Amino acid sequence: MTLSVLGTDGAGAVGIAVASSSPAVAARCVHLRPLVGGALSQNVTDPRLGPLLLDALEEGLDPRQAVERTVRERPDIEHRQLAVLTMSGDGAAFSGAAALGVHAERVGRHVAAVGNLLASPCVVDAMVDAFERSADGEASRDGSALARPVGELEERLLSALLAGLTAGGEAGPVRSAGLAVVRRVPWPETDLRVDWADDPMGSLRDLLSVWLPQRDDYVLRALQPVAAPAYGVPGDE
Repeated sequence: MTLSVLGTDGAGAVGIAVASSSPAVAARCVHLRPLVGGALSQNVTDPRLGPLLLDALEEGLDPRQAVERTVRERPDIEHRQLAVLTMSGDGAAFSGAAALGVHAERVGRHVAAVGNLLASPCVVDAMVDAFERSADGEASRDGSALARPVGELEERLLSALLAGLTAGGEAGPVRSAGLAVVRRVPWPETDLRVDWADDPMGSLRDLLSVWLPQRDDYVLRALQPVAAPAYGVPGDE
């Protein structure tokens, strides 16, 4: 099973949150390219398909055309699920006829969600709806309204993924999860993974709470090391 949400804030960031009963799901399914967009390749996963979708965007194809070309040209495509999203929020998704169990996909405003081996098709609707509401500060982490607006894309994606799990998620237990976001630097500003755990979503949420306050400082360390703050570790003064 894999349950994923791909979203952009419309202001230069695009990211993916993903959960699965399989180990190391983010290593296989998440594909992001700064200033281009994001792509998901899942369900009997072929990690080669994500870069192909992003290459198509860079060549000038729109998301629908990118998906159509990939579906037309690649073998065994009936086993795959795909989604692609531009930086401006245009998206497309595909589920092959041999996708596992209950499977579904939905494209919304600046967001796309796909899943297989789901408890019900409404799981992807819950993710898209939560992401869209979070633009107005109405997202939830556990089924209840947040007390404040969700400003960071990382928070919005995690909130949307949790909404999908609250809506039923997958038919089996979730064992791994990941969250990645790219912005304007040529590497992921956020790339968090829990590869095998009893509560990967709880661990991912804890990781994000540690990472977000430091994220921008680590970018600054790469670009302007003299201006970056120290963290108090030995030799870092």
